Amino acid sequence: MKVLIVDDEPLARERLATLLRDCGNVEIAGEAGDGRTALEAAARTHPDVVLLDIRMPLMDGLETARHFAGFEKPPVIVFCTAYDEHALAAFDTGAVDYLVKPVRVERLRTALERARRFSAEDVVRMESATGMPARRGHLCARVRGNLVLVPVADIHYLLAEDKYVVVHHAKGEVLIEESLKTLEDEFGERFVRIHRNCLIARDRLGGLVRAADGSIHAQIDGVTATLEVSRRNLPGLRKLVRSL
Repeated sequence: MKVLIVDDEPLARERLATLLRDCGNVEIAGEAGDGRTALEAAARTHPDVVLLDIRMPLMDGLETARHFAGFEKPPVIVFCTAYDEHALAAFDTGAVDYLVKPVRVERLRTALERARRFSAEDVVRMESATGMPARRGHLCARVRGNLVLVPVADIHYLLAEDKYVVVHHAKGEVLIEESLKTLEDEFGERFVRIHRNCLIARDRLGGLVRAADGSIHAQIDGVTATLEVSRRNLPGLRKLVRSL
C-alpha cells in the first residue's frame, strides 16, 4: 500500500512516517506540506492512501480531499488532525477514517486496514451518497502535465467549448474537464449565466452594450472583449446590472 503523508508541520510528517514503518506492508510514496503540493505529488506517485491534515496553508485538507475525488483513480483519504471538531465535515468528503493527533500506531493500523477494504470506486460511491461540501476555493486544471490551481476569486468568466470549460482568470486561461452546469450549481452565488455556454463573475460585470447588429453584450471589468448575452438570459441580467 502506497501512502502519501500531507501535513504542514515537518515533525508531524516525520512522526507519521515512523509510525508507518512500524505498520508493515506500507510504502511511503512521498510527503507534502500543503494541499497544492499534495495534489501535485499524488498526480506523480498515485498513492493508494493519503494521510491528510486539515488546517494547512494555501488549501486546507477538506478542499484538497474534494480535488482528490476528481482524480481518475482517487486515493482513499484518512484525515489526521489535532482538531476533532472537523470530523463531520471530513466524513462528508468521503474519508474512511479520522485520526486525532497524537496518532497512535494501533489506531493507524486500524485506519490502514479500513483503507485496504475500500477501492477507489467505493470511495466515489460513498462521496455520491454523502454529498460533497458545497464550494471549493479553487479550480484544478492540468497544463502540460502539471496541476494548476486557479482561485475562484480570480476568475472573470467561464466559457464552455465542446467537452471542456475554458476558465478565463486574472493570469490567463486554462481548460478544465467539468460541465458548465456543475460549476453553476456549485458557484451560483458568484457567477451568473449570460448564455447557454457562458458564466461570468457577478462582481466583474461592468454593464451591457448594444452591438451594431443589435445584439446585447456584457462588459467585464478587466477584460477588453465583450460577451454576447442570449435573449433568454437578458431580462435577469438587466435586473442585476440595475442593482449594481
